[in-house]
Amino acid sequence: MASGSIFTFDTDPQRVASPWLAPEDSGRRSNSDHGQIQPGHLSDYGVTKLEAEPQEGPTEYKLHLLLRPRRTYTAMSTISSTQNSRIPASRSKIATAALSASSQSRQVRLQQLTTQLLWRLQQSCAYHALNPKDLIIPKLPDDTDDLSQAMTPQKPLPGLEESRGALYEIGVADDGTLVGLTKDEMDESITTLKVMAATLGCRVEILRHVIVGECEWLETSELVDSVATQPAQIARQARLWVVEALVTPDYSMKNGHPDGSAEGRREVKESPRATESVVHPSRGRSTTDQLRITLTGPTTSGKSTLLGTLSTGTVDNGRGKSRISLFKHRHEVASGLTSSVAQELIGYKDRAIFNYSQDHVESWIDIHDSAENGRLVFVSDSAGHPRYRRTILRGLFGWAPQWTILCLAADDTDASSTKDGASSTANDVLGVAGAGVDLAKAHLELCLKLKTPLAIVITKMDLATKASLHRILGQLLTHIKAVGRVPKILQPAQGSVQEWTAVPSADLDKVKAVTTEMDRDGDLLKFVPIILTSAVSGAGIGMTHALLESLPLPPVPTANDYVGMALNPEQPSCLFHIDDTFSLPASYASLAENPDQNDMGTVVSGYLRFGQLSVGDSIIVGPFPSGEDDFKGMTPEDRASPGNYGLSISHPSSAELAKIAIRNTVAASTIQGEWHKAKIVSIRNLRLPVNTLEAGQVGTIGIVLEMSQEKSAESAFDTPLAAPRIRKGMVLAIPSKHMADTGMSLQAASGLTVSFRDPNTASLAYGSLVNVYVGSVRAAARVKGVSKLALRNGSNRAKPEEIEDIFDMNEHDEPAPTYDLEFSGGVQVTLELLTSREWVEMGSQILVLEGGRNDRSGLEGFVGTVVEIVD
Repeated sequence: MASGSIFTFDTDPQRVASPWLAPEDSGRRSNSDHGQIQPGHLSDYGVTKLEAEPQEGPTEYKLHLLLRPRRTYTAMSTISSTQNSRIPASRSKIATAALSASSQSRQVRLQQLTTQLLWRLQQSCAYHALNPKDLIIPKLPDDTDDLSQAMTPQKPLPGLEESRGALYEIGVADDGTLVGLTKDEMDESITTLKVMAATLGCRVEILRHVIVGECEWLETSELVDSVATQPAQIARQARLWVVEALVTPDYSMKNGHPDGSAEGRREVKESPRATESVVHPSRGRSTTDQLRITLTGPTTSGKSTLLGTLSTGTVDNGRGKSRISLFKHRHEVASGLTSSVAQELIGYKDRAIFNYSQDHVESWIDIHDSAENGRLVFVSDSAGHPRYRRTILRGLFGWAPQWTILCLAADDTDASSTKDGASSTANDVLGVAGAGVDLAKAHLELCLKLKTPLAIVITKMDLATKASLHRILGQLLTHIKAVGRVPKILQPAQGSVQEWTAVPSADLDKVKAVTTEMDRDGDLLKFVPIILTSAVSGAGIGMTHALLESLPLPPVPTANDYVGMALNPEQPSCLFHIDDTFSLPASYASLAENPDQNDMGTVVSGYLRFGQLSVGDSIIVGPFPSGEDDFKGMTPEDRASPGNYGLSISHPSSAELAKIAIRNTVAASTIQGEWHKAKIVSIRNLRLPVNTLEAGQVGTIGIVLEMSQEKSAESAFDTPLAAPRIRKGMVLAIPSKHMADTGMSLQAASGLTVSFRDPNTASLAYGSLVNVYVGSVRAAARVKGVSKLALRNGSNRAKPEEIEDIFDMNEHDEPAPTYDLEFSGGVQVTLELLTSREWVEMGSQILVLEGGRNDRSGLEGFVGTVVEIVD
């Protein structure tokens, strides 16, 4: 079972190593001289037999690759007749794939051989991300051996370009015996290998020819002007050869041009998506519906256990057995507390459930294949302990979930405190400081404030009492109705089920009744489904699967979702929010093309807010701090963040640290923002290698920054500038045509104005430090102004009643601006970002957390809308 991350690689895939060479000679690749392969003799290598073929790894031994029956030899110096009779039975793979071509069509044999090559190429990949069903094998004529038309390489399958290659030892038995082939049969085998490689977008390089022996066979002569009634048998002799060939991705084809010429590169630059026609459609882009969900809730409410049961199809033992696979860190396993965001993928199609309980599902790629044209549900499991507040909010904001599922435990914490799996009280979590704190209420109130559709799952029904269930449902219904939403309690079928291969039809009908009402109403925020579950007994798990399969998807996001283009002319045509970065090469293909390059690129993960990104697209990345300011060479990760001071709910000296932070923070307005050009070299959508990422999809993108050259005073040559470090919160974007025509750059905000409906926001103190969460940005900010807005004569336009800002450090006075609000009354807050500039979208939802002693749960914040951006 894969770990809970959207980005999983084998960081040390198996290396391609020739069995002809000793480990210390691994750098010696062939017996070539200036590119010409020189025939070698067995005596040159000092071996009479190779090591047996490895069961796994990128090395394959083949007796031959003929698409016809091999000729019969009367004598071979390399093997005895007894050995020759045993070779076909040495392994079933040889019997079916190598020596039974006489009973198979050429097409079927080529399919088998190509699938086998694909598997060997995957062995040297960082991630095995391909499936044999994606192969498009060229159709071979049945009446000819001419394969020259099928030797033109296709474009490498997405993901296979990262393979480091595979070695083929042709003329070698599985046990390493050097059997050999005659020159004509070897030429045919190499031609077949080239056809196989071309199908996968690869090329073949011959590394060594070795003469291993001699053979003899009888050849029938034709009867021409002869009185003989029987054709004569003529004895033929020839040398036996063994060939070592290296199959590697053909990187010259990655841009769709066979020779990688400048003409090809120009064509791709003009139309980066034109090359997709040569790729299997299901790998060009994922067309399966994708739903993004975040599980949230207080600590020990059963989030990880619920996700473990949903993704593995197994019930829990009451002590968290099903959640172990989701934990990334040892301390998580030891404590049972999630401290990081973990993800899993579940597939649905025609009521069938595709998770790790299926025998054929071993990875997310298998789930993609099984659920194609159905639905993929990407579920993020976040932390619940206030100590990991950033992780909680990252799950709610960083991944921009389309639905939030709030998990609340139904057990009576007083009566079940000694039982396995019992929930923790606020005192257990926060100690003495937790007296009077209701963590479940804090999570619920935050979820109801956000503009994200909400569903609620009541967990631990096996530990619930009638009183505890009545209490929690009463609180839920009261709070949900108080904000104008409609709760919908979905009662699962009676009895427990411990195997889920399909969504129960009875549960699906109940869920469909609610989702149909949602679709008819058109407002996904109006209804709040509530499900009662137990991961131990299995009650409600089928209903939860039905809910995940049926929840309505929001419309495809566009650049105009928040505000019109007239109000936000700097909107790019495509925008990708970066939530995380990885220290991995952006593409092994680029490394193979340019082994001496300094910049290996960067892999970033996040979601595509709107637009479309494809491999080969030129993009801009930022905002970075300018290299001309005092922070040259430093990123915000190198500096102390003021967000780390005064905002901890557990630090005893938070007030004192806040004073220190105020004196040492640097306003983002003093730092110039820069944008750097880059090129996309690889894309994965939920681990599936694709050429294009669509709006609303989650993925990982490999990029290489295009850094300019600078001339060193100590050198006469230009040297490339060091690539700056990319951090969370940045964005990838493609400027719009309007921006390109006018020379306009993307904004890099140093300040924001936010409007709030909650009148309690006016309690924010001037000059105080706050943390803001917007998109994938988590930044520290200083409150620069608070304005109470009142409705005047029916107009929504009002002048702020500014209170003197005693912490204003500007040397000049600025006139108080006026604002237009979507609602009558409310509060507007002006924020100054600290440490770094950020890209913030106009009209986006923002969360402001004051922290300190006023926020014991860590989630008591204010949710508003960005109405003005200061560049």
